[in-house]
Amino acid sequence: MISCSFSTALALAALLFAGCNKNASSSPTASNKVRVGYIGLTCEAPIFTAVEKGFFKEEGLDVSLVKCEWANYKDVLALGGFDITHHLVMYFLKPIEQGLNVKFTGGIHRGCLRVQASANSSINTVQDLRGKRIGVPGMGTPPFIFANRVLGANGIDPGKETSWRVFPAGELGLALDKGEVDAVADSEPIGSLLLAQGKVKNVADQAKDAPYKDEYCCAVIVSGKFLAAQPKAAAGATRALLKAAKWVEANPAAAARLSVEKKYLASNPELNTVAISHLRYVPSVSGADAAVKSAAAEMKIAGMLSPSTDVAELAKKAFVHLDGVSDEWLQSLQVERVAGGQVPPDQDIRLFAELILQDQEESCCKAGKSVVRTQ
Repeated sequence: MISCSFSTALALAALLFAGCNKNASSSPTASNKVRVGYIGLTCEAPIFTAVEKGFFKEEGLDVSLVKCEWANYKDVLALGGFDITHHLVMYFLKPIEQGLNVKFTGGIHRGCLRVQASANSSINTVQDLRGKRIGVPGMGTPPFIFANRVLGANGIDPGKETSWRVFPAGELGLALDKGEVDAVADSEPIGSLLLAQGKVKNVADQAKDAPYKDEYCCAVIVSGKFLAAQPKAAAGATRALLKAAKWVEANPAAAARLSVEKKYLASNPELNTVAISHLRYVPSVSGADAAVKSAAAEMKIAGMLSPSTDVAELAKKAFVHLDGVSDEWLQSLQVERVAGGQVPPDQDIRLFAELILQDQEESCCKAGKSVVRTQ
């Protein structure tokens, strides 16, 4: 007889896997097969690039993609629904502290999170956020965690000295306009678009502000079970993703087009280029190791980790060095530069975004007039 608690666990597992496509499976993969999880985000360009440019094949791997949702992403990885991905370090540290068997293996990029205040407000520094209302796309999301870290590092108790309001990511700017919040925490492309619209000013920018500007926000993360069973495949898949990150840095505009044209995400090439251009895809093994340590330390200060947690032990538990995956290998690695794949160095990204938005508004207006004429 199946116990009630075991039945409940089975039901939970079924619900979690329902959030991924039919390729998801908890059974062990063959030695040359690897399943890569993704959501469909701008910053996941290296995943799509590694598939389309054949970097997994170069490692002798047969790759399949598993599309998931935010709500069950960590759980599906924990239950063996996919083997590897790259994602935000801060998003996984608390689950690892609680026993989630996953490992970081290399840094992918820096700089995707921001805390922004209304452009016309008196909020100019993190200290000005004390007592204020902050809008986030969800409690426990990476923007929420980053804002908590920033506040805690500046002596502000995030749980007592600020209040949090949840809005869909695309409505954070509207919440500011309506005066429902004083500031917002967001990720790309929302941050760049709000700046382009003149709605906000940056209070904390992970891409530019110390100590965050040199910290890897996203890193390769692999299932502990997969790593134990297939260490060579785990190392090969990590190399494929790190090589793809280097390719994206060399060809940001081409990577943005690839992601959209191959229908990995819903956007347009221009807007996706703006978002990718704010990020730095400079893969690093030592950088990811350092990011795990610094993020864990500040998350503990902000009260997001247990007071009894040993940060050094958590970092040691969360990161693993793989054979053939090193900074020396990355430095020797060469990638192509595609003609027309770069953003010109003198390109004003904010102006570029403003022009895109203007074109969209004009198109909407024309479409609206057309509808009126036909009625």
